[in-house]
Amino acid sequence: ILAAAKMSEFEELVKKAVVDAKGDLSLALDLVFVNFGEAILDIVPGRVSTEVDARLSFDVKKSVEKARRFIREYQSRGIPRERVLIKLASTWEGALAAKELEKEGIHCNMTLLFSLEQAALCAEARATLISPFVGRILDWYKKAENKESYPAEKDPGVLSVQEIYAYYKTHGYPTEIMGASFRNKEEVLELAGCDLLTISPKLLAELEQGVGQVTRKLSPDKSRCEQPKKVLTESAFRFAFNENPMAVEKLSEGIRKFSADIRTLEAYLKKMGS
Repeated sequence: ILAAAKMSEFEELVKKAVVDAKGDLSLALDLVFVNFGEAILDIVPGRVSTEVDARLSFDVKKSVEKARRFIREYQSRGIPRERVLIKLASTWEGALAAKELEKEGIHCNMTLLFSLEQAALCAEARATLISPFVGRILDWYKKAENKESYPAEKDPGVLSVQEIYAYYKTHGYPTEIMGASFRNKEEVLELAGCDLLTISPKLLAELEQGVGQVTRKLSPDKSRCEQPKKVLTESAFRFAFNENPMAVEKLSEGIRKFSADIRTLEAYLKKMGS
């Protein structure tokens, strides 16, 4: 959104948000998100994700309030809540917010997800969808282990999603898994059969140019895990999550970067409205 907001072809979406907000910076920010979401829904037949401010990643009450505000704005434009996914960070607080929102029929997409513990927590919250970040996991391991690359079948990001998929299917969770943040087309192909995949135009083009058969790698009847269902109290979750340095670092980094982008966008809107 930050990048798109500064592009001339989307200038009117941003200007409209600033004008309609009448000096309320928080409202202007929300309206920018919804304006872009509405524009996307005019093109695609499915759903759009609208992200709660990353600075609220550890605040259940404010995350829920922000989500409800987004949904009210979408509904005022004739867009049903079924077409909107509220995007929340996969923190303990984010999962609690998702649990409350899902009870109200507000569907959630859990982002910045890097571990089985986070996935288990979000499944217990009955979140509609999770977005494990394949490429960011790979980035961390390449740096930590000083490796240039991994074979696709041993890619740490791919293995993480495969583990989550098997856990979900074994224990019958309805939460969808949408692999995200791919670095190469081989990662995509290794996850063929996953519930959903979000793939960049560049990688889609590479896949389109490929030849040969695509083998389904993930399927509910073949993916099974030996791990029992995790019952995660807050203290158990925080300890288990803390045992995974990759997940801890990537979650913290993601929240910091998303928060920085929000502040930059706020400054841009404030300047535009002055």
